[in-house]
Amino acid sequence: MNDARDSKDTREGRAITSIDVAKVAGVSQSAVSRTFTPGTAVSEATRTKVLDAAKKLGYRPNAIARTLSTSRSRIIGVVLSTLDNQFYPTAIEAISRSLQEHGLHVMLFLAEGRDVDSALSQLLTYQLDGVIIASATLSSRIARECNALAIPVVMFNRSAAGTQSSSVTSNNFEGGKLAAMHLIETGCQHIAYIAGRADSSTNRDREAGVQLALAEHGMRMVGRGEGGYEQSAAALAARRLMAQPHKPDGLVVASDFMAFAVLDVLRHELHVDVPNDVSVVSFDDVPAASWAAYQLTTVAQSVPALVNSAVSILLEQMNDKAMVARDVIVSSRLVVRGTTRAMRTSRRNAGVST
Repeated sequence: MNDARDSKDTREGRAITSIDVAKVAGVSQSAVSRTFTPGTAVSEATRTKVLDAAKKLGYRPNAIARTLSTSRSRIIGVVLSTLDNQFYPTAIEAISRSLQEHGLHVMLFLAEGRDVDSALSQLLTYQLDGVIIASATLSSRIARECNALAIPVVMFNRSAAGTQSSSVTSNNFEGGKLAAMHLIETGCQHIAYIAGRADSSTNRDREAGVQLALAEHGMRMVGRGEGGYEQSAAALAARRLMAQPHKPDGLVVASDFMAFAVLDVLRHELHVDVPNDVSVVSFDDVPAASWAAYQLTTVAQSVPALVNSAVSILLEQMNDKAMVARDVIVSSRLVVRGTTRAMRTSRRNAGVST
């Protein structure tokens, strides 16, 4: 099937086709097709001839016709459960730009709460070439369905055991250790944790890293709150932790998004001196973390590295029907700002920056 109905020639009352462009440009029809297909090889001289002819004739390629002829939509479905956390809009913008550079396009789906299966079931009614799932968890049932349809799935900032899907995550376990070690090295002796969602692999790994670092120093958490990656719940958790008899002098919060609410409660509601009375460290390093109002110490996730890995895996699996699952872990680093005290020991961690 060709693109015989690409654009309308109002002078002759018929559609301008790639054949017409090829004749005017003095090249083959396949050269016209390659010119308008991102990522394909065509000489600069040929490209110039084709684009000049297309402009003269008023030709525009028909993406739908190309989809029918190639059985490829070049559309990637992206599923999220929330856009509240600044980390995800930043990541999705980077993912979209990267996919566009490869001639791919994004179709965004927002899951209602935790009902990711419903969103994915709807998504699969479209002819997609791949799926990226961020801030959501993939079920084994939907994973099997995607695998049966030969649709590659990449979990972004999440992992899902037993789903045969690829994943790209930060080293959240090491990040949790970095966060707790920093509080210990700056003199905190009573450290508490405000968790994200219980079913999130990201939160589980971060909390496990915190617990190990404390255990290695003969310490344990003096308290734990459930924030669920929501600001209102994180604020409530902070109030409860600070109301207990054994108050923490250090808080590890599972995301910057929650930490902003925690800092507002500490500073403006409870009038706590941050960082002298309570130090706070969190995760993600979203843009607002560096704002003067927060100056938040945080474990940074490398969005460029995460995005590059996710897109590379997706492109690889789109061209490989075997679709062997891959798990990529990207290193994290601690960015020290004003919500934690100065180091009390001479030892500096190689993963720390200011």
